Amino acid sequence: MDTSYYQISAEQLGENAKIPLLKLGDSGEVFYEIALEMVEAIKANNAAGKHTVFICPVGPVGQYPIFVRIVNRDKISLKNCWFINMDEYLNDDETYIDEASPLSFHGFMNRNVYTKIDADLLMPPEQRIFPDPKDPENIQRVIEKLGGVDIAFGGIGINGHLAFNEPQDELTAEQFSKLHTRVLNISRETLTANSIGDLNGAIDAMPKKCVTIGISEILGAKKIRLGVFRDWHRAVVRQAAYGEVSAHFPATLVQNHNDAMIIVNANAAKQPF
Repeated sequence: MDTSYYQISAEQLGENAKIPLLKLGDSGEVFYEIALEMVEAIKANNAAGKHTVFICPVGPVGQYPIFVRIVNRDKISLKNCWFINMDEYLNDDETYIDEASPLSFHGFMNRNVYTKIDADLLMPPEQRIFPDPKDPENIQRVIEKLGGVDIAFGGIGINGHLAFNEPQDELTAEQFSKLHTRVLNISRETLTANSIGDLNGAIDAMPKKCVTIGISEILGAKKIRLGVFRDWHRAVVRQAAYGEVSAHFPATLVQNHNDAMIIVNANAAKQPF
């Protein structure tokens, strides 16, 4: 495998990239850019009498306090918005983990987004959607009913995963790109990276299963916006934007999307080694 892209300097990063890159300063600028994309899309659709559909991550999350503040300050109605969360951790019996857990994405969204927005602006609960391990096809039905997703927001995992769409080397890029919402086992790489960030390295305390929207749902969005800002994102962003399109590193599939962008802070733009 050609990994010469790791040697692209911070100054050269973005030149001839197969996914457009927006290079900013600190992480706050990345989060602010994502929050503005959310706000501007909602405002434009509200003005046109259209609904807004987002695929939303819990990672990155720094955009949400900014988004909440702007929504409340400017009295932006979310009544015609649908937020479809990307994924959720599962217990071994394939039920959602307890919402009170610090790892719960349901819990995060409720604590940090939905309960922080003025009640008269907030969308009803049925428009706050998570993939259901008992009915994974519901995500496809919702998206089809709504006429598609306006923007899929997200980050990129250590092994290139988007949502929890883990690499599957046995599949072609075309086969992988057709995968829909499903339950799966989380890879050792992802468990390790997430345990460092979320549980101070307690890898054996991490849930081993998850439910995730498919790469098909992400690639089907009208726009894709990915934020990267960590030290290890220096390698990840280069592989995503310059590497060979494959199921080995799922983020490379975004190279085939006609309106995608990776938003990079100065830290992630640095050369890996």
